[in-house]
Amino acid sequence: MASRATAWQAGAAALVALAFLPLGAPSALAAAVGGGAVVAGGLVAAFMALGGGIQPAGMAMGRLLAGVMLKWVVVFAVLTLGLAAFKLPPLPMLVGVLAATLAFVLANLLKR
Repeated sequence: MASRATAWQAGAAALVALAFLPLGAPSALAAAVGGGAVVAGGLVAAFMALGGGIQPAGMAMGRLLAGVMLKWVVVFAVLTLGLAAFKLPPLPMLVGVLAATLAFVLANLLKR
């Protein structure tokens, strides 16, 4: 389930990057970085939350919460790097984040 949602997010990030390509390479790269940040964060969260094997409920819940927190740390770190270090435009980056996040929701709604 987690890998399917990640694939949907990566596809959405790629589509948004292609949509921003006519505005220039920096805009397309910014959209890809925004979507890629969410994909990377989702992968980190999945490995953190699901990588512990069978554990007591309290430990599993703790791993899940730690995974979500680590996900957003990764997302904000990548976005900060894209904005500060590479001087990428913020609007395409935000659209990439939004598209990847909505793709996650859509993947979970269509899980049948």
